[in-house]
Amino acid sequence: MGSFSIWHWLIVLLVVVLIFGTKKLRNIGSDVGGAVKSFKDAVRDEKSTPKLDDASTGETVENEVSHKQKQ
Repeated sequence: MGSFSIWHWLIVLLVVVLIFGTKKLRNIGSDVGGAVKSFKDAVRDEKSTPKLDDASTGETVENEVSHKQKQ
């Protein structure tokens, strides 16, 4: 009773295929794959973005140009 056997998983898979159909499952898979690819691209772009240091606060500011005020 602890874990499911391979037969339980095959029955669940068969029921899911019967309910949704293979075309809809394929579309869902491609949508999820596209979302993962977009996420990876965004993370890669974020790592390559240069960071500027803001001298007044000591914090790193991304995608902004800091102007020092003349005193």
